[in-house]
Amino acid sequence: MPAAEARAAERRAERFRDVLGHYASGVTVVATVVDGEPVGMTCQSFMSVSLEPPLVAFLPTRESRTFAAIEETGIFCVSFLAAEQSEISDQLAGPGEDKFAGLEWRPTVGTGSPVLDGAVGHVDCRLDAVHEAGDHVIVVGRVVGLDAGDERAPLLYHRGRYVTTRD
Repeated sequence: MPAAEARAAERRAERFRDVLGHYASGVTVVATVVDGEPVGMTCQSFMSVSLEPPLVAFLPTRESRTFAAIEETGIFCVSFLAAEQSEISDQLAGPGEDKFAGLEWRPTVGTGSPVLDGAVGHVDCRLDAVHEAGDHVIVVGRVVGLDAGDERAPLLYHRGRYVTTRD
């Protein structure tokens, strides 16, 4: 690709990220367990898909270690982070082998996938489908269990920073 085209593509991508940053989203952690060890990542691209059957989706990059692990295990849990859990979000957003170091979690009843302690809610899933979507994939999960905690505020992300419903 010629240099001028590359610069134009980068400007379009930058503008795309900037505009979409105006859309507030909840912050989740998507995780599975491989050989007894949790594997997961922070994820904002999470959504409900269907009530009947109960389906949810998230959109990782194709190269995601977490996505590869979920393809291998066929199970995952999505923890909805609480407003006080921004440090957990940061820890699981970065690269690394043991991203769960120091974090408290427990296995879900349905699949045994990790749910983070202190999360305001979670959905436990079995892998239902994977669809190609540009440089990402759309991962669809069939919900096999779910729970919500108390009425604490969720962690949100808006315009490049964490916010809460109290802001």
